[in-house]
This record gives sequence, C-alpha cells and structure tokens, in this order.
Amino acid sequence: MFDKLMAAQQQAEEIKKRLDTVSVYGEVENGAIKVTATANKAITAIEINEEFYKQADKEEIEELLLTAVNKALTQAEQVSATEMQAATQSMLGGLGGMFRS
Repeated sequence: MFDKLMAAQQQAEEIKKRLDTVSVYGEVENGAIKVTATANKAITAIEINEEFYKQADKEEIEELLLTAVNKALTQAEQVSATEMQAATQSMLGGLGGMFRS
C-alpha cells in the first residue's frame, strides 16, 4: 500500500513538472493583448500590440489586460484539471486491488 501511495505522489510531481512546460494563452481584441501562462497558472509573458497601445486609454488597457489574464488562467485550470483527472483515474485503477479482502 505504501508503495502505491509513493507512486501516486511521484506521479503528481511529474504532472506538476509537465504542466510547467505547457503554455496556454489568453487573447483579446484580435491579438491586441496576449497573455501567456503555464498550465500551473504562472504568467510568463504579456504582449500589447504597439498600435493598440498608442490609441487605447489606460482604463481600456487595464480592463482588457484583466480579461486576457483571466482567459489564460481559465485555460490553465482546464488543462490542469484534465491532467489531474486522467492521473486520478490511472491511480485509482492501480489502487483498486488495495481495498479488496
């Protein structure tokens, strides 16, 4: 039983490392603002189109930036949840024999 729990913990760590290598994106106004994040919800880049930046006011940029960040984080959450769900099903399949008498 202990071996299976250690394997599950190791698999969770591997998933976390893999999620650090997966990029997700949030984009608004046809690419005026683009946000890149990892599937572990770490923002790695923010790009603001120079032409958009010149014509937009501060409030508009802030509002759209929030929207782009939230889109990227939502996508990260979806990828993370899918990975964890797949891992959980795999782990439960492996632990199934543990609870039989």
